[in-house]
Amino acid sequence: MPHPSHPLSVWTPLRGGARRKAKLRDGTASRARLGVTCDIVEEDRHLFIDRAKIQVVAGGGGNGCLAFRREKFVPRGGPSGGDGGRGGDVYMECSERVNTLLHFQYKRVFKAQRGRHGEGDNRSGKDGEDVTILVPPGTQVYREPGHELLHDFAKPGEVLKVAAGGRGGRGNAHFATSVNQAPRRVEPGAPGEEFELSLSLKLIADVGLVGYPNAGKSTLISRISSAKPKIADYPFTTLVPHLGVVKLDDFRTFVVADIPGLIEGAHEGHGLGDQFLKHVERTRVLAHVIDVSCTERDPVDAYDAIMKELALFNPDLLERKQLVVATKLDVMEDEGRLRRLESMCAERGLTFLGVSAVTGAGVRALIGKLDELLR
Repeated sequence: MPHPSHPLSVWTPLRGGARRKAKLRDGTASRARLGVTCDIVEEDRHLFIDRAKIQVVAGGGGNGCLAFRREKFVPRGGPSGGDGGRGGDVYMECSERVNTLLHFQYKRVFKAQRGRHGEGDNRSGKDGEDVTILVPPGTQVYREPGHELLHDFAKPGEVLKVAAGGRGGRGNAHFATSVNQAPRRVEPGAPGEEFELSLSLKLIADVGLVGYPNAGKSTLISRISSAKPKIADYPFTTLVPHLGVVKLDDFRTFVVADIPGLIEGAHEGHGLGDQFLKHVERTRVLAHVIDVSCTERDPVDAYDAIMKELALFNPDLLERKQLVVATKLDVMEDEGRLRRLESMCAERGLTFLGVSAVTGAGVRALIGKLDELLR
């Protein structure tokens, strides 16, 4: 049985009653010595899933009952068939208890309970239980085929009915008339709705950090917030977006999103592509993080390349408030690179700040400027 501390770990019985944790490879548990096999998907604690396809099936209604009252001293009891119960509905609820769509990788079909059939003595069947599916804030729900947008969940607590249960059928007691006092007519329960849905998650953040790989975005977000992304001295360290909450005082905060690095040609699939750029579509401020210590590319060219990729992905992103952040000042050798970038920002009317996330230089000024842009 699964170990309680790790729901996706497989424990198999061995000789002497001992237990050994089966190793998971390629999504399938390895064969134990006793010949026991288990199919399971390996869990990656750092896996970020922002797309999913699921099937929702509402419960069908229960059938009406064909019955007649048979009781002592009641020779003509008449029809007594009850109605069938209503089928359960399928709901989606926005909740902060989940932050990705990872759980839909393990369960893709959600079925509500069908209503029970009607019974004699005019007893109606029990209604089917509803099913509620939790999704994180920022989830967009589309109905397939056609990719019709049903709802965009923005705030926790929002609830949407995505599939309605079937109506219960009527029993023969409903069809008794003065000319047909013993009807044998009943109605079957109506089937519940069934849909295929596509889910797309767009993180909700106030500020989006964009830039080339290894520009210092992860180090910066770890400095201004409590986020703990992976930090290393090689490109594409960040493979999935990260969120960090920046605390201004006891009552005010804002959320920063660290987007995986972009390179020239990302819209064509180069590098990690632009698949994660959708997570900055909800941001109000874009912070361009540019490494001025890197000698491989000019900082102005780096800014122009990222702006080009943003424009090709969604031209509306160019209308957002923007801030240029020069990073790694502590290891910068050529101050001319910093001056060229600063001059470019002055010419284009862009806000410019230089910081060192390692030493903390300029970090407080950066937080204050982001707060000012968000107001």
